[in-house]
Amino acid sequence: MALYDPLAPNYYDALDARTARDRTFHQCSDCRVCVKLCPSFKDLFRFIDDLGGTEHVGELSADQHRHVVDACYQCKLCYVICPYTPDQHQEWVIDFPRLMLRSLAVQQREGHGPGRNARLLARTDLQGKIATAVAPVANALAKIAPARTLMERATGISKVRLLPAYARERFSTWFRRRARLTTGAPRGEVALFPTCLVEYQAPEIGRAVVGVYERNGIACSLPGGQVCCGMPWLDAGDTTKFVDQARHNVEALLTVVQSGRDVIVPQPTCAYVLRHEYPDFLGTAAARDVAARTFDASEYLMARHKETPLDTDFSAGTTYTSIVWQSACHSRAQQIGPKSRDLMALTGAKVQVVERCSAIDGTWGLRAENVEMARRIAKPLMEAIARSDAELVAGDCHLSNGAIHEDTGRRPLHPVQVLARAYGIED
Repeated sequence: MALYDPLAPNYYDALDARTARDRTFHQCSDCRVCVKLCPSFKDLFRFIDDLGGTEHVGELSADQHRHVVDACYQCKLCYVICPYTPDQHQEWVIDFPRLMLRSLAVQQREGHGPGRNARLLARTDLQGKIATAVAPVANALAKIAPARTLMERATGISKVRLLPAYARERFSTWFRRRARLTTGAPRGEVALFPTCLVEYQAPEIGRAVVGVYERNGIACSLPGGQVCCGMPWLDAGDTTKFVDQARHNVEALLTVVQSGRDVIVPQPTCAYVLRHEYPDFLGTAAARDVAARTFDASEYLMARHKETPLDTDFSAGTTYTSIVWQSACHSRAQQIGPKSRDLMALTGAKVQVVERCSAIDGTWGLRAENVEMARRIAKPLMEAIARSDAELVAGDCHLSNGAIHEDTGRRPLHPVQVLARAYGIED
């Protein structure tokens, strides 16, 4: 729809965006199915009610509009449950997350968007390359209170939050040096989009993906030229920088998909961006081709399992009788079903599903001004994890897993790591 189309000529028109928000806020106020999801809706409805009801939506102030936009952390769950999304064929068509992205971009251009800190944090590849080169020092500084105070002032990341550590060896470095686990590829070959989180901070997830895939006859390649998916730039309201990143990755992956390989992404946010944001923001056939061949890591494995069963010989590894798994918001937003649950169940585990948000969304929940709100939003998730007596905690999103570790003391595994451990190819 032109209303949310980044390529539309009026996309950055502030008055047109305001009109779109008034229309959407009016409909949302009448519906209110999303009232329990996030502060954007709670505060929006409170503002409207304080004015006297839905008919007064047009009287909301510019500051109130900005508050609603800033409180949206792009979990996408409102789109999942909304009865008025474009695919519902209703008279009213609503895509609240895309409207908030558009509004944030307009605010940024008007000088009211996220500040310098958000733009600094969006340079994930630069930070990752520097930090992994001095990983012991970077990780030690992240645990020293005075250093964290200075970091908060410089970057906006709260000094009280647990930060993911940087790896001494990047995933791409390991991939080039690795010994292949299989000499044949009877099920074909896939290309990995490891994401900046796996590349710089959690290469063990990437190693598990390679090990599990090759154990099941799926060869893995790592195309050169990939960069961060660009989502942090969208969070900063900078669509220009986001489009630059998107074009770079589409160019790096287009030859791969044209050769018949699928693209595998082990982090749900990045998979969502490649599949849903790239086609809209670029509007090219190349972006659509890459999106059509992009899959979540567990989703792809379960699709292959449906064709020909995966190897279920777990006699050499470690398995668990019970696992509690957080279904990450951006996995649910892709509407692929609980594939990670199904994958872990192959090991014989009973998997408890928790569909609660961690309120991290990249750096949103790590920034000092959002910590209190993020923890309130994440409280049901943390309580569910704490109540569970499952042997293991699992989750697809590395940042959500970090929040779970911070709040509960339990250290989650990625679902593909659970399979790698069951095979005995990961300690």
